[in-house]
Order: sequence, then structure tokens, then C-alpha cells
Amino acid sequence: MSGVGSVLELENETNKKSPIHLLDGRIKLIILIFIIVYAVFSTQILVMMVLEIYLLMLVYISNVSFKTSIKRILLLLPFGGVIILLQPFIHPGNVIWAGAFGLQITDAGFMWAALLMSRLIVALTSIVLLSSISPMQEVVESFRRLGMPREFAMIFSLMIRFLFMFFDELNRIRHAQKTRCFDAFNKQISYKWRIKQLGYTVAMMFLRAYEKGETIYMSMASRGFSDESRLYQNQRKVGSSEYIFISTTLIMVVCLQILAIFIFNNLGIVGMYIK
Repeated sequence: MSGVGSVLELENETNKKSPIHLLDGRIKLIILIFIIVYAVFSTQILVMMVLEIYLLMLVYISNVSFKTSIKRILLLLPFGGVIILLQPFIHPGNVIWAGAFGLQITDAGFMWAALLMSRLIVALTSIVLLSSISPMQEVVESFRRLGMPREFAMIFSLMIRFLFMFFDELNRIRHAQKTRCFDAFNKQISYKWRIKQLGYTVAMMFLRAYEKGETIYMSMASRGFSDESRLYQNQRKVGSSEYIFISTTLIMVVCLQILAIFIFNNLGIVGMYIK
């Protein structure tokens, strides 16, 4: 899945119609951040499993592709997974495996790594779900309506617009190269020549981005845009569907916390508190 294709595919996912897609952007943002924060402060793997099941139910209700969502989670997993892989070797505890060069895996380190991995999966699932049910511009608007400083909101909004413009330009360049039978991975062509052509492509992208940026700035300035300009905000009100979503999530978390305190701790390793 190429960079251009993945961005366009992600934006198409956000245009689907489902009860989750139609919710107010602020509510979706707050609830998913709340789930991430709750996961970070929880110390039981079984709690993470229940949260992940709840998030997967939201993915199903929102009609988002499970296959695509899992691919995105696996794509992001190595960024935190590398640090997690080191945890079993650096935490003190009872040694359950000993290898060469003094390497040892402890039970406490292994359980801590499992907890961190479960937290990471819940957080990534929340992020992937949010990016699949909320267009980027809606996320910006939600942050702005929640009190983000106007300057940051304006920069964030322009960045999103320039991002898609950048990918459009890149798509045009790649299409032009493809029509001329250029393949950067063709081993029959000199490696030095391929690198040279890719260098030309990068330079061309910078030049086109600079030219587009100047054109857009002049267009905005000619329409009276300045650092004092106010951005339009949709005045949508929170409705009954949003209250149902909030209530369902809060009830689930409260019940989960009660179970975690009185029941999960008696269910063995997956329910024990990990410190």
C-alpha cells in the first residue's frame, strides 16, 4: 500500500456512513482519548483485553475494514514494540530463561512487557479508529472547538490542506514516471542512475511545493487573510446519539473497573496487578 494510496484510502474510510461516523467529532475525540488514558493507568492485562474488544466492536459498528485496520496497527506497532522487547531483560525478578552473554528474562519483566504491549495495542487501535471515522479536517475542528489556541489550529488546518496537495503532486509525478516505464526497483537499470532520478523527483517535489505554497499564500492574502483572521466553526450541538455513546462508554469503564478490583485479581496471571 503506497503512501499516496494509503492517505486517499484513509480519507475514503472517513466518508462512510455509520452511527459512529455521524457522531460529533469532539465526542469521538474525547472518548477515544479517555480510553487511551484509562488504559495507560490500568495495570491488568484482562482490562486491556476487554477495552480492545470494545474498540473492535466500535470498528465493526462503524463499518471500517478489519483487515485494513489491523494492517495499520501492525504498521505502527514496531515504533513502540522495539522498546517493549527490551523490558524482559532489564526488569529484576525470578529468572525464567538464561542465555549467552549473561542475558536473562525474568517473570516480572515478561509480565511488564506483556502489559506494555497490551496498552500499546489499545492505544493504536483507538488512534486507527479515530483516523478511520473522522476526517482530518474534522479532527482539527474538534480540537479548535475544545479550546486549542487559534494559532495552533490555523497551522494544523493549513498543514492538513498542504498534506493532500503534496500527495496530489507526488501522484502526478509518479504517474508521469510510470507512463515512461520508470521503475525505481528495476535491478536491470543502473543503481546510480535510479538514485539520480529519485533525487530529481525529490528536488522537483520541493520546487512544486514551494511554488504551490506561494500561489496559495497570494490567493489567501488577496482575499484578506491575515494572522487576525477567524476560522469558521461548525455550531453543531451534541444530540441524543452522542449522549448514548458517552453513557455506554462510561458504564462500560465503571463496570470494568469494579470487576478489576473485586473479580479480575482472582483470575490468575491475566487478572493480576502488574507493577
